[in-house]
Amino acid sequence: MTPRTFLTLHGAIYAVFAVALFVIPVLLWPNYGVELNDHYAVFLSQHNSIFLGGIAIISILLRDTSDISTQRKILTGLMWTNVLGFAITLYAALTGIFTGFGWSDPAFFALLAVLSFLQKGKLNA
Repeated sequence: MTPRTFLTLHGAIYAVFAVALFVIPVLLWPNYGVELNDHYAVFLSQHNSIFLGGIAIISILLRDTSDISTQRKILTGLMWTNVLGFAITLYAALTGIFTGFGWSDPAFFALLAVLSFLQKGKLNA
């Protein structure tokens, strides 16, 4: 997979989750075992969509860069973002905050972290 394809796919995945967390948080979160009990919890979900949407936008805007140094930096940033996502969601799954579909989040972040790492490795080859 080329860096352009990877960044497009990465950006699209993050964009879908950003929109879902903004538009339908009350439908989405219960699948992970998380209840949104009040409008403050709904707002926090919508607030998180800012960051997911930002990552999506950055991924998509930088997909066409031909500068190898810039590609390495964006892939490194995405890798560490996904490692952080893995650690936080794994904690949520292990402590019982996430139940049901919650196991998929650490798997999702681990997969994207590994794919980011592999994409970065291709640039070094």
